[in-house]
Amino acid sequence: MGSPFMSEQTQTDAQLAAVKKRVGRSGVIGAIFLMATSAIGPGFITQTATFTAQLGAAFAFAILVSVLIDIAVQLNIWRMITSSGKRAGELANSAIPFSGHIIAVLIVIGGLAFNIGNIAGGGLGLNALLGIDPKIGGLVTGALAIIIFLIKKAGRVMDIVLVVLGIAMIGMTVAVAIMSQPPIGEALRQTFAPDELNFATITTIVGGTVGGYITYSGAHRYLDSGHVGPEQAGPVMRAAANGIIITGIMRYVLFLAILGVVASGVTLDLTTQAANPAGQAFGAVLGDAGLRIFGAIFWAAALSSVIGAAYTSATFLSTFHKRFLGGWSLQWATVIFIVVSLIIYLLIGTAPAAILVFVGGFNGLILPIGLTVFMYIGWFRRDLLGTRKYPMWLLIAGTLVTLLTWYMGIVSVGPIFAFLGIGA
Repeated sequence: MGSPFMSEQTQTDAQLAAVKKRVGRSGVIGAIFLMATSAIGPGFITQTATFTAQLGAAFAFAILVSVLIDIAVQLNIWRMITSSGKRAGELANSAIPFSGHIIAVLIVIGGLAFNIGNIAGGGLGLNALLGIDPKIGGLVTGALAIIIFLIKKAGRVMDIVLVVLGIAMIGMTVAVAIMSQPPIGEALRQTFAPDELNFATITTIVGGTVGGYITYSGAHRYLDSGHVGPEQAGPVMRAAANGIIITGIMRYVLFLAILGVVASGVTLDLTTQAANPAGQAFGAVLGDAGLRIFGAIFWAAALSSVIGAAYTSATFLSTFHKRFLGGWSLQWATVIFIVVSLIIYLLIGTAPAAILVFVGGFNGLILPIGLTVFMYIGWFRRDLLGTRKYPMWLLIAGTLVTLLTWYMGIVSVGPIFAFLGIGA
């Protein structure tokens, strides 16, 4: 409450400042969970089950690499975007003319592909949870996401939904991981010394957890919180680190849950069109209850990822016109994006699991293009960041990851498409 000695104007100003602080805090928390839930969507869950069944404990190394890449990518992207006060496409254009437009087009295309997969994941989740047809489940998931963005205060509602879904996913997955009794010692050994190394697998899992729109989702939401400028570098880095910690824990716990099933001798179906390897793994641990829990986790992951993919992809439209910087224009663009994704999903006949694996690999190929532009900004255009100071260790780490993602993308094009049976 304001002091009785405050003037009416002073009290009003104090109240407005308090409201702005609460809204800003909500945006920061939302940014953390937007990045986290986008990175542990249905694509990652499906990929984890598929690759754990193929590689066993050796897949732990791919998860470690994805987390290390995540650190280098997200810390750089969050810091540059928030320091400049510009979204990724606008910042890229300021450094290299039209590069932002190229990135925006790739993100929107990749985001559309990802969102089709996310809606497919929602269908799979509700099928396992309630037994309804996957197409109807996808329709329900897309419709709910649309409703969220039609609400007047869509940003705050989105933040609350993402936090609730994120916490629920982590809690349920931890419980299943404990019950599956995975060989933790073997998993830890192969985290650092894998028996098998597969670049196509690493590229796909990186694409599913940090590639495409996921790279920019948290940073763009943080930008909306209003806490921008080079002086905010410390809080920004802490927020990004918290998001990475959440995603890292979730990734490894999910892997352990699946590994416990595979190590026990259960063979997951990876061949049929209707295969749902993650659902099979949860069912093997807890029977019908396990399938229901998997359905709840998968649907939560799908809904949060539909929200993240649509919102982030829509924010890139501001690269082409300023009207999409915020407000109803951004909300309607997000809604239209979801509607288009939903229609395409309902019309195509590709199996949901195949879609989810493909979009991870596709977004992994997009990743190095955007990183190259941002590393150029870090080395040669720091004036765009409002300061000449920038951590050298962060630039070196980001540059090494950029080179690594280019290499992985090039050598993995053939295997990724071969995995889908469509050639290279």
